[in-house]
Order: sequence, then structure tokens, then C-alpha cells
Amino acid sequence: MPHPPEDFFTRGLDADPELAAAIDGELARQRDGIELIASENIVSRLVLAAQGSVLTNKTVEGAPYARYYGGAQFADAIEALAVERATKLFGCRFANAQPHSGSNANAGVFLGLLTLGDAILSMDVAAGGHISHGHPATLTGRDYRIASYGVSRATERVDLDDVRARARATRPKMIVAGGSAYPRVNDFAALRAVAEEVGAVLLVDMAHFAGLVATGLYPNPFPHAHVVTTTTYKSLRGARGGLVLWNDEALSKRINAGIFPGVQGSVMLHAVAGKAACLGEALQPGFRAYNEAVLANARALAARLQARGLRIVTGGTDMGLMLVDLGAAGVTGDVAAKALEKAGLAVNKNLIPFDPRPPEAPSGLRLSSNAGTTRGFGPEDFARIGDWIADILRDPADAAAIARTRAEALALCRAFPIY
Repeated sequence: MPHPPEDFFTRGLDADPELAAAIDGELARQRDGIELIASENIVSRLVLAAQGSVLTNKTVEGAPYARYYGGAQFADAIEALAVERATKLFGCRFANAQPHSGSNANAGVFLGLLTLGDAILSMDVAAGGHISHGHPATLTGRDYRIASYGVSRATERVDLDDVRARARATRPKMIVAGGSAYPRVNDFAALRAVAEEVGAVLLVDMAHFAGLVATGLYPNPFPHAHVVTTTTYKSLRGARGGLVLWNDEALSKRINAGIFPGVQGSVMLHAVAGKAACLGEALQPGFRAYNEAVLANARALAARLQARGLRIVTGGTDMGLMLVDLGAAGVTGDVAAKALEKAGLAVNKNLIPFDPRPPEAPSGLRLSSNAGTTRGFGPEDFARIGDWIADILRDPADAAAIARTRAEALALCRAFPIY
């Protein structure tokens, strides 16, 4: 019978130099560059250790303490811990920590609570919504009848009168709030009133502001939402994956079945352990201070960009995320993002509301203070970052300005080292 290589249980990445080189390159990129992408953050060593643990070896299916496979006592304890911490953090009764992603969390809720072909009313991607809420290119967009609401041209904020009118016209079974590029507070009570009027379930996707909700710095979707979904790797600063949260026990069987076996199979226990770790960190008193700093830093960045002549969509932000209109700079988002990356600033191009340009070359940039705040940057540092962005946008082809900014960004990163 063949045996594994002699060093099978001892060798590390040095046994695969090609892979090791790529991982080392990514570590250097994270150490020496400023991360401003809103869907990213920097996790603790604790989270890294949990995700890189022997839990990778264990397969389980089903709910904790009701698995289809044996040998699950420690797996059960870990997932139960993640669930316990999630419910405590967000003040709800039930949680499912199994979703592999935020999109899986949403898809599982849709499948569990709706019938294929039902109508869903969600924010248009072009207005700041998320593709998993019904974009035509996704399974959600294919399997359900999607109606969209947007934002007011005057305020660039959700127009509740418009939401109500569209809900009355389409009679959705579900209304979805939250998005990937909407930087303002949602009126959850008003949205629940609309949902009640048309007999719809209200789902809130809080992926981009969950950390603020956990620390009382953004309105809690509960008790207004029937169901809440989130990722754990943006404002929660943890493992990549999703959560589903709810209060009504009558929904439990349907939601859980929507996740498994509805949209995914066995649990990625190493990711669940990473979620448990970050949720434990979020329950510590210092997590509120972190989120207070996220807000202060985001506002400092937005203010400096405005002072340099760039327009912030909606005029500001209520979270770490903001959307920058590049119209005054005369540059498109794709060109801007490439130039800024060369200068050591990672951002992403993004549509702005009523954008006349295509998604491949949009009129905006999406920025976030989450990761920089994790490193320890303060408002004065984010003001400097705002100046660097404005400098590059004056001429994205200016190699000297890019090199100068790259050196200054590197110096800032070296002052706040990671790992």
C-alpha cells in the first residue's frame, strides 16, 4: 500500500517555490500598498491561524449537533460558537454561519423563503446595489422576477416614495435593502412599512456596514428586517464568508434549508472558525473604537477630496465607504484605478448614479477607510491619501507624480507595518 512522502506532514510552502513566490508577492503587496477597496480589510493573526488550521481536513454537512457525518464534536462546538457570537453581537435570536460568501447567503435566503419566479424589489446595481440582489447575469436575476429601485437625481439617496410606488406596482414577495456602493443610512422602519403594505419579506444586506451596526454607530436593521445577511470580511474585519441572521423561529427551517442543501454542500469549517474568531474580536470593547476611527477617517478622506475639487456622491458618507465622481477630473474610473495602483493605492472603478458611461469605464471610484484604519492610519493620514489621489488624477500619465506618490505611500505603510 503506498505511503505519503516522508515529509508530507512537515513540509511547508518552501516545497512549492512557484506557489510560495506568488504568496510572498501578495504579502509584499499588502505590506507595502495602501488598501482602499471597500470589499477588503486586514485580518488579525488569530483569524489567519483559525482559517489555516486542521479544520481544513474535516467534512460535515447539516446543522451543528445534527450532522450527516461522524467525528464532528469539535466541529459542532466551533460552529455553535460562531452562531452564539453572531447572535450576541447583533442582538438577534438565530444565525447561520455556513454561507461561503455574502452572495451565497443571499441566494440561500431567496431559495428558502421564495418560490422560483417570485418578484423581488431591490436596489439597481447602477444606483449602488449589489449584483447578488438580482443582476441579470446572476442566478438570482434568472430565477426570480427582479424589479429595481434607485436613488433621487437631486439627492442621490433612496427615494422612499419611489420605493413604495414600485412596490405597489410589482407586488414583490421580498424587498432588499443595502448595496455595495450606497454610502448612506437606510431608513429600515420606513422600508418595513412598505414591505408590510405589500406583504413582502424585508431582507437587509448589511455587508458594508455590519461593523458599524455591531458597535451602535449605524442603525440596526433589527427589529425591522425579517432577515439580515452580511459578509464577515469587510467592516467585520474577519474571515471571507457570509452570515444569515433572523428572529422569527418560523423562518428557521426554511432559511437553513435554503443554505444547505439549497445552494451549497458541506461546511467550510476553517472559514467558520475564522468567522468565530473575528466575531469574538468584534465583541471586545476596542472594536467600537476601531469603527469610530473608520468613520472619522472616511470623513477626513472625503473632506480632502472635496477640498481638491472632487465631488463625493451624496455629499458625504455614513460609513467607511464613499463614491467619488471623477467628472471634474476628466478621467474615467478604469484609467484612474490603474494609475493609482501604480502609485501604491488600491481602489476600484465604480458606476455612479445615473452614470452615462459603461461599467468597464465608469465615472467613479469606490473608496473605503476600513483597511487603512486597521493598520492604524488616522485622519491626517487619510487627508494625505486624499491629496495623493487628487495629485494622480490631475494627470494619470505623469510617471514622476506616480513614482513620488509611490515612495510616500510606501513610507506611510512602513510606519504602520502588518504581519
